[in-house]
Formats: sequence, C-alpha cells, structure tokens
Amino acid sequence: MVRRMRDRVAPEAAGLPSGGHRRAAGLRREELALLAAISVDYVTRLEQGRAANPSEQVVEALGRALRLSGAEREHLFHLAGLVPPGRGTVPGYITPSVQRLLDRLTGTPVGVFDAAWTLLLANPLYTALMGEQHGSERNGVWRTFLGQGGRVRHTPDSRRALEATQVAELRATAGRYPADQRLRRLIAELRGTSERFAELWDSGVIGRHEASRKTIDHPQLGPLTLDCDVLSVAGGDLRIMVYTAEPGSEDAERLALLAVLGTQALVDWQTTP
Repeated sequence: MVRRMRDRVAPEAAGLPSGGHRRAAGLRREELALLAAISVDYVTRLEQGRAANPSEQVVEALGRALRLSGAEREHLFHLAGLVPPGRGTVPGYITPSVQRLLDRLTGTPVGVFDAAWTLLLANPLYTALMGEQHGSERNGVWRTFLGQGGRVRHTPDSRRALEATQVAELRATAGRYPADQRLRRLIAELRGTSERFAELWDSGVIGRHEASRKTIDHPQLGPLTLDCDVLSVAGGDLRIMVYTAEPGSEDAERLALLAVLGTQALVDWQTTP
C-alpha cells in the first residue's frame, strides 16, 4: 500500500525538484525517505512487507510525507497494527490544505511543530537554515535543555526568556493532553536530567512565544538576522514557524543564496549513487 500511495504523490506537490529521468510520476523511495526522515532501506522493507511493528512516529511521518487524508491516515495506522492517536494526545496530523500552503512557501524557511514543540515537518530551506535534526533533537525543548541548542544565537537574557517560555508552554500542553504518554516521558526525562528545567517547572513560570528577530549562525553563509513569526493552525494545535528577511537587505540576499545552495544540496543527495 505504501508503494501505491507513493506513486500518487507528484514530487513538485511535495516541494521537491521534478526534473531528471523518472520511471513513474510519483515519489522515489529516496524522496519518501527524505520527507519522512527514515532510511531508504526501511521504506523498501515496508513496501515489501518485511518491516514488522513500525512505530507510531514512523507511521505519522509517512502519513505526512504521503499527503494522506484523515481517513487514509487512520487506515495506514490500522495496517501497521496501531490505534490512531485519539483525544487526549498531542495532535500530529497536518491536513492536505496546510501541506499545500507549505509547499507554496518554497522561498521561505518554514517548520511545523506540534504543541509539544516537536518538529513534524520542515521544508528544504528550513533544513538548510537550521540544519538536520533527528531523534530527540527534533523537540525544541529537549534541544534547549539537553542538546546542543542549535544555530540560533542567544544572549543570556534571550536564553532565559526562551527557557521560561518553553517550560510554560510545555506545562500548558501537558494540561491539555493528559493521556499523552510520549509527552509524559519527555517531561520526566527533562525533569530528571536538567536541573534548570526542573527549577522552572516547579516554579510555575509563565510565558509565551512572541514574534522576534533572531540571528542564525550558518556554517557556510555566516550570520543571518531574520524575523521569526509563529503562526497557529486553528483546530490542529500546530505551530508554523516562519523566517523572513527584510526585502533588499543583505540578509535577504543571503537567504536567497541559501535557497540555491539548499536546493542544490538536495539534488546532489538524490543523484548520489
């Protein structure tokens, strides 16, 4: 079934280059693997029925990459022997209409996060700007308190403000989704490993994300200072993070160059034997 679904998705509909020789109009295995952040070998084993017990995270990622409707997504969960996430758990479903919106923002770095600040989807320009993130690093709160922190430059004050905001929002999310076991495990890990997180959690700190300007230290292009806005999706409890540059500025020129470099890197990756 994954193969049939893959054949239905045009590369350009997924924000990927559509050039080159193709035996079919749909996504290649390599492209589906890229979009779902899983290995090509695992996609192959799924299509051949040799991958037993795929995780909920993998099925959710495949559903997003394949642009599935709500009913198709539920069917994919059932095929994998899983119960689709229900009420009381953090939503991770991105509707086809939101997918189409994101696909049209090819010149803008865009990342989609769930209510726990786990990265669900990033367009190629966002990945080129912020770097690839895997496993626990895909959660922004985990990365702040237990990871390397990423490419965003912080002052001591901005770092403290970020920490307070993330803890406050994660607390609010835990209140909305008390049945989400993955969220409870994340909070337990953070409280048990990070003294700073535990201190803020126990203090009942309050805060929320606001529009801001951020400086991102890119390893090839140097610093880019961009406006960062976080948009909410009504009914889905998703956060869409969008980075933009002032037109005509040096940062806008660097962002345009990053779009070229990021696309070229993607093409090179796809054509590597």
